[in-house]
Amino acid sequence: MKKATLQLETLSCPSCMQKIDKAVKALDGVDKNSVNVMFNASKLKVTFDETVTSVEKISDAISSLGFDVLNSQVTEA
Repeated sequence: MKKATLQLETLSCPSCMQKIDKAVKALDGVDKNSVNVMFNASKLKVTFDETVTSVEKISDAISSLGFDVLNSQVTEA
């Protein structure tokens, strides 16, 4: 398992946070209990199985909603 922290563009509303949360939890390989969208910090922290998904796929899911992922950092879980 890997842990990822993604810096997002500034989130402007709580519903934005909920959309991102739902989209990331829908991805295969994501630990649903680990998904943490931080509204004030505009960050997402998540643990995922790198054999099933990647930080790029997580970023793509967020980007497809219209939110920019500014950068990401991946570490061992």
